[in-house]
Amino acid sequence: MSVPLTSSLYTPTRESLAELLDGEPRYRLDQLWDGLYTQLAAPADITNVPKSLRERLAVELPSALTQLVRTVSDGGDTVKYLWSLADGSRIETVLMLYPDRVTVCVSSQAGCAMGCGFCATGQAGFTRQLSVGEIVEQVVVAARDARTMGRRLANVVYMGMGEPMANLPAVWESVERLHGAIGLSARHITLSTVGLVPGIRSLSEKQLPVNLAVSLHAANDALRDELVPINKRYPLKDLMEACADYLDAKGRRLSFEWALIDGVNDRSRDAAELADLCRRFKLPAHVNLIPLNPTPGYPTVGSSAAHVAKFHQSLVGLGINATVRRNRGTDIDAACGQLAAGQPVVLSSARARSDKG
Repeated sequence: MSVPLTSSLYTPTRESLAELLDGEPRYRLDQLWDGLYTQLAAPADITNVPKSLRERLAVELPSALTQLVRTVSDGGDTVKYLWSLADGSRIETVLMLYPDRVTVCVSSQAGCAMGCGFCATGQAGFTRQLSVGEIVEQVVVAARDARTMGRRLANVVYMGMGEPMANLPAVWESVERLHGAIGLSARHITLSTVGLVPGIRSLSEKQLPVNLAVSLHAANDALRDELVPINKRYPLKDLMEACADYLDAKGRRLSFEWALIDGVNDRSRDAAELADLCRRFKLPAHVNLIPLNPTPGYPTVGSSAAHVAKFHQSLVGLGINATVRRNRGTDIDAACGQLAAGQPVVLSSARARSDKG
């Protein structure tokens, strides 16, 4: 059997796996499916399946991910995996352990074409889309690793490398697999986007009510055009309408991600604009404030801890539900905006600003 680059162990649906097992006893499908998705077992460890079949599957449906590096930070609570794919592309996944939950941040593309200058993935450029198998396997391996630490994976966020809405067919199929086969609740799955309106509208029509997180970073078009280039195609008016329709359709919490950049979007007028935007929804949006993490291709630095606190207090004083996200794995380039899978980045032309309001 000739296997395409994107065909791997977690690519087949249950139906297509049944076709692959044609000639085997019917119960083999249940054994294998349960082993892969309930037990989260490596094929070699599914011992109720004959060794000959396991060896056959290793050839016909190989693992999509080859681990190159596993890096640990925060006393073992943050783990970053660098993977090589079948065609040599590289992606990264981050596992984060908290006292009350375990979350994995997965990549949906090798690289990213959105061109946000302050993001290392965007600085490195786009390579290709990931397949459903390549996405699902990131979750399975991270969940298996968490289990060795005595913890259970409960949350999946599509906030790693790439723009999930630009790869929505594979992303959504992976969501359905995580929900239906692994058993994760839709309430514990979050899709992130920089603002691809068609993707948000398509998501509104999907059955599962997953969480939506929008990487906003600016609440006026002039600044957002500079920080998030896709805003020129889908300006804030269109983006906010799509978000409102998603809330009406799903009733799930909407989150705005806001990377605080010193002198750029951390001023008092930025807080006022953001608060005004958040109030437009029937269910007020939640704001996640993220001090900008350093990347080699962006000359401007993140806001100081004092200024982050001041911006947060301003939002709360304006009646907005906002939290400051604790940076995890900054020292191993595993924090938000730092994933580049070892790819070279290009210096952004974005300029530092010194005007503070």
